[in-house]
Amino acid sequence: MLETKSYRAYFLLLTVLLLVLVLVNISLGSVTIPLKNTLNIIFGSENTNPSWTYIIWDSRVPKAFTAILVGSGLSLSGLLMQTLFRNPLAGPFVLGISSGASLGAALLIMGASLFSGVFSLNIFNDVSLAIASSLGSFLVLLAVLSVAAKVKDTMSLLIIGLMFGSITGAIVSVLSYFTSAEKLQQYVYWGLGSLGGLSWSQLGLLTLIVCIGILLSILSIKPLNAFLLGENYAQSLGVQLKKSRFIIIIATGLLAGAITAFVGPIAFIGLAVPHLTRQIFNTTDHKVLVPAVCVYGAILMLICDSIAQLPTSASVLPINAITSIIGAPVVIWLLIRKRKMVF
Repeated sequence: MLETKSYRAYFLLLTVLLLVLVLVNISLGSVTIPLKNTLNIIFGSENTNPSWTYIIWDSRVPKAFTAILVGSGLSLSGLLMQTLFRNPLAGPFVLGISSGASLGAALLIMGASLFSGVFSLNIFNDVSLAIASSLGSFLVLLAVLSVAAKVKDTMSLLIIGLMFGSITGAIVSVLSYFTSAEKLQQYVYWGLGSLGGLSWSQLGLLTLIVCIGILLSILSIKPLNAFLLGENYAQSLGVQLKKSRFIIIIATGLLAGAITAFVGPIAFIGLAVPHLTRQIFNTTDHKVLVPAVCVYGAILMLICDSIAQLPTSASVLPINAITSIIGAPVVIWLLIRKRKMVF
């Protein structure tokens, strides 16, 4: 168990590890760039190969920052949901927000096979896909918020969120059944998840949204700690249940919705990292957990992305497969070793 006074030193160690993993991640790719040259390019030294500079700054650095944002955002949204619903199996997508993003992507990619007009236009690109996914997740989030205003029981809200996910999933299944093989393949490829391909402007927008979600989470630390002991106890401490629930849901919607829109649905991270963090820090205090899950999520995402990028190969493995293959055994091992779940 870590003592309170050791948290600062431990976070410093994790930050150093994070920076090392960023350098490792940037140095990997289909084009072999020596680490010395990579450091020279990053720190502005002259380099004789301009193509390496382009590869580093326009491909690998944005991908590394995307991995940090995705890992931090999904891990934090998972922590919010597990605390709000007091359910260790809750993840960032239990409210149907990810399913809404998938529905938006499905309508854009596969809608051309079923509808005329706007869907028949050749508008499939990264920007339009992100916009469609964002609109889908935003509409589901609005529906969940409208229901949350009328439902007092948090578990009922969880069930309703799962039903929203089932409805949108059913619509996607119908679209998949009637669409062409080419469009279905495009949708499946999007569903595998990818951290590459984001421009600096898209990365800036994603950074802004993730930072807003993190800020809302920091403002909700006191209600989150109170929710651990039940809503009645939280209310006795002066926590405004509806207001706090709304802020937590909005934060989760921003984090999970934006990340899914830009990089696709990424599995495992949001569910497992909060458990890993609790096991390692052995605490339920969200003053510690909120920054800790962000750092651990970023570290784990960088490791998974480094493994997915096969060295000296142009092939990149699906990030969803790597997150599950690497992460799930770690969680199983920790739970068996600890013999109980800190929650």
